[in-house]
Amino acid sequence: MKPFDKELITGSILRSVWKLSWPMVLLNMVNGIHGFVDQALVGHYVPSADSAANAGVGIAWSAFLVIVVFISSLYAGMNAFVARYAGKHDRVNVSRVAYQTFLASVTALGIIAPVGYLLAPQILMLIKTSPAEMVHALPYLRILFVFGMPVFLMFMVTGAMQSSGDPRTPLLLGVLATILNVVLSYILITGAGPFPAMGAAGAALATCIAPFVSVLIALGLILRGKTIIQPPPRGQLWPDFSVIRPIMRKGFPVGIQAVLLNIGGIVLLRFMGGLEHHVAARAAYIICYSQLFSLATWPAYALRGTATTILGQNMGAGLPERGRRGVYVTAAAGAVWAAFMALVYWVLPVQLLDVFNASDEMVRHFGIVGLRYLAGSGICLMLALVFTGALVGAGDTVRPMVIAFISQIGVLLGLCILFWYVGLLTMPVIWACILISHFVRLLLTYLVFVQGRWQHIRLELEREKE
Repeated sequence: MKPFDKELITGSILRSVWKLSWPMVLLNMVNGIHGFVDQALVGHYVPSADSAANAGVGIAWSAFLVIVVFISSLYAGMNAFVARYAGKHDRVNVSRVAYQTFLASVTALGIIAPVGYLLAPQILMLIKTSPAEMVHALPYLRILFVFGMPVFLMFMVTGAMQSSGDPRTPLLLGVLATILNVVLSYILITGAGPFPAMGAAGAALATCIAPFVSVLIALGLILRGKTIIQPPPRGQLWPDFSVIRPIMRKGFPVGIQAVLLNIGGIVLLRFMGGLEHHVAARAAYIICYSQLFSLATWPAYALRGTATTILGQNMGAGLPERGRRGVYVTAAAGAVWAAFMALVYWVLPVQLLDVFNASDEMVRHFGIVGLRYLAGSGICLMLALVFTGALVGAGDTVRPMVIAFISQIGVLLGLCILFWYVGLLTMPVIWACILISHFVRLLLTYLVFVQGRWQHIRLELEREKE
């Protein structure tokens, strides 16, 4: 039986943050590689005008991501409870929370898969997907809906292990999944060996198959008692809503926050559909924002998880001030990485775009402008996500949801609507609006964190109150 890591709540706070952050950052970077490689392979091996194949894959993934982040609201609530109980060294409730979240995920995904398959064309039409993009987007999205359960369960098991204080096992599982994903993507996209060239559909199939092996290994480790999370009671095959309800109460606002952020991205794609050179605009957005910007955002999301765990576990141990210091250390580390990536975006934009064979003149123009705006956005978003993760770890999930609505819907879409109304909406203006919305999100999230109300939030499962 794997013991709890006492070093997360004692000793040097820098050491505690380091033990959590480096495996989480490396895992998220590894996870991000497969999407990066998929887009690069599609750009080089799937012929299309104005990079329409890249745009189609990106549009489909953006639509699917709304479902991913909504289901992930369960995982956000789970992570908060697991971290809090891990800080108390309460293995029973850590395991209860993780297992009940697993059951709820499987139940929800069994309902979503057929509905998503049937509604996929209508979802893509809402985003003004052009015929050239639809050829690639529709099969990609349908495959994700039907076979995407391993993708969700991978998020779930790695999040539970990280929040319990074991970030290294998820890292190994993530490396395995990414290696399989890259190999399968190359084979299925290009048609290597005896396999037919499936193009974008091959990328989707590889995305679904690759994490399946890692999920099976993770479940095997849990069932054999090799992790902090222990096997469930026998015969318990239906979600226990006395556990799920409090998880959802804390996680649902995080899900709404994430859905708002992704809906904002989808509406942006719809705005781009009305621009001159709209296919090139969306291809540049997908390549720059969804892929190249991930070099900054994947570490940012990892450090958000670090902040959630470090503050949650120290709150559980009755050490909120130590947790606060851990959040600031995490933010400082994130700021250094984001500043480095900002320099890369400014100095090497052409070389970065060449990775995706973005040779079209308008795609390249929109991409270079976008990367320069994203240099500033990366710093703002990095810090905003760290403080958001800290609030979630403390159990304060409602105010980050409100901030997401203000920044992503009120500011970002509000500005785009304003410029569209006066006839001045262009791709550079959209990039500028994204930067402004990220700055507003950082400012509001930081102000909420420094108020300190999160120190008085309690997290308990319902059965503990009886």
